[in-house]
Amino acid sequence: MQQVSLRDAPQQLSHLVDAAVRGEVVLITTENHEVIRLVVIKHVKQQRQFGSAKGLIRMSDDFDAPLDDFQEYMG
Repeated sequence: MQQVSLRDAPQQLSHLVDAAVRGEVVLITTENHEVIRLVVIKHVKQQRQFGSAKGLIRMSDDFDAPLDDFQEYMG
């Protein structure tokens, strides 16, 4: 666990962030009281993009043709 004073934190910020990313507990304190705890935010899934699968899916020309198995029900 790393503790650093609020006064010293700005000079060490990149080091503190790296430590938090590695899973270490990083506390920023003032007057020996915990004020801030740095934690890693889990990756957020990207928003879905309309049309992003364009060209990836192919449908046969007869996909909507009647199936032979259903001929007796078709009339």
